[in-house]
Amino acid sequence: MQDESRGVALPAELSQQIKSRFHHVDHDFMGRKRIYFENAGGSLRLKAATEAVAKVDAIPDSAERIHEVAAWLKQVQERGIEDVRVMLNAKGGTIHASLTASGAMFDMIRAVAENVPGNNIVTTVLEHPSAYDAASMYAQRLGKELRVARSNRATGGVDVEEIVRLVDAQTCVLVLIQASNISGAKLDLEQIVRRAREIKPDLYIVVDAVQHAPHGLVDLQKTPVDGINVAPYKFFGCRGSGFSWLSDRAAVLPHHKLAGKRPDFWDLGSAAPWQFAVISEIVDYVCWIGAQSSDNKDRRALFVHGMERIGLHERALLDRLLEGSPGAPGLRRIPGVTVLLDHDDLAARDLILAIAIAGLEHAQAVREYEKRGVIVYERVASSIYSGRMLESLGLEGAVRVSPLHCHTFDDVDRFLEVTREICAAAR
Repeated sequence: MQDESRGVALPAELSQQIKSRFHHVDHDFMGRKRIYFENAGGSLRLKAATEAVAKVDAIPDSAERIHEVAAWLKQVQERGIEDVRVMLNAKGGTIHASLTASGAMFDMIRAVAENVPGNNIVTTVLEHPSAYDAASMYAQRLGKELRVARSNRATGGVDVEEIVRLVDAQTCVLVLIQASNISGAKLDLEQIVRRAREIKPDLYIVVDAVQHAPHGLVDLQKTPVDGINVAPYKFFGCRGSGFSWLSDRAAVLPHHKLAGKRPDFWDLGSAAPWQFAVISEIVDYVCWIGAQSSDNKDRRALFVHGMERIGLHERALLDRLLEGSPGAPGLRRIPGVTVLLDHDDLAARDLILAIAIAGLEHAQAVREYEKRGVIVYERVASSIYSGRMLESLGLEGAVRVSPLHCHTFDDVDRFLEVTREICAAAR
C-alpha cells in the first residue's frame, strides 16, 4: 500500500494538463516569466472560470423573467447552487451568494449573536479579521464575553482542548477558522464540533473555510455546523463573489431581507448569474481531476476524489519544499533559512509555509524574491490581517510561501534555487 504521509505527486502528463488550464502560472500578464507562490493572498485563476464570467455577465437579461434566455440564466443559478452543495456536501439549509465571503461572515455572526441566548462568544486567536472582528464587535455591542482560544506555537494551529475548554452551556456561538492562513495548520474541525456539542448540544457553530477549501475537503455531514463560507477567488475562481451555507435553523434567524421573501432567504438584490457559473466551472474542474483515476459517475464522489488527489499532490509539494531533492536541498537544509512553525505531520497542514531569512527583514526578502521572478508575501505585525496571529505565535513576522496544486516539482526546485541565491547574497 502506498505511503501517503509525504504526499503523492500527480503524473507529469496530468500535471501539465492541469497547469494549462490556469492563467499566468509561468508568466505574469505582461509575459514576464515568474512563479506565483502567493495563492493564500490571491489565487491563480482557471481559464474556464474567467471565460464563464465574460460569457454570462455579457448577457443583459434578468434571470427573474420568463423568456427563454432568462430561463437559461435561472438554470445557471440553480446548477451553481447545487454545486455549492456538492462542494460542501450540504443537505438542506440555505445557499447565500454575496459580494464577499467576509461580508457574509459578519452577517452570519450577527444573526446568531443577536438572536440566540447566551452570555459568551468563543473564537480563536487565529481567525481572519472578518470572523474575529465580527465576534468581537457583537460581543461588545450585546454585552457578551469574548473568549479567545490560544494558538499552539509548535504546530501553528489551535488545539481541540484549548477551544472546548472555553465552551459552556451559556456559549452563544463558536466561531472557527478551518485552517490558518499563516501556518497552514488545519484545525481538527470534526473533533471540535463533536466535543463542543457534548458540552452544549444545541450550540451554534460558524466556520471560515475560505483558506482551507481550495486545499482539502469540506464535509458538512461529518462536521455539522450552522454556517460556513468560501471565497471562489481563492478556489481558482474570480473576485467579487462569496458563497455561504446556513443550516435550517440558522437561516431563519432574523436577518436583512426583503419582507416578501421566504424566511430562510438571504440574498439581497438580484444575484449575478456569473457567480454561479464560476462555481460550476470550479466543481467541473475538480471532478475532471477525479475522473482521471475513477469511473464513478456521482458528482460528489468525483469531487471528493479530485480534492483528495489535489491534497496529496500539494502534500508532495510541501515535502519537496521542506526536504528538497538530491540536487536541490530543501528549506530545512538551506543555511540562513528558518522554517517557522515547522512540524512533521504534513497531513495536518495545508500548502502554506512561513519562513525567515537571516539578514533580511521580511519585506526585503519578498522584494529579493520578486527581483528573481518569484512572488511571495510578507506577514508582519503591523498588518491588521496578521498582527494578532503573529503575536500569538511568538513571531514578529514571516515570509509566507503558498503554492497551488497546479505547480510542479520543477517550480519548487526553482524556488529553492532562488532561496539559496538570496541567502548567499544576504550573508
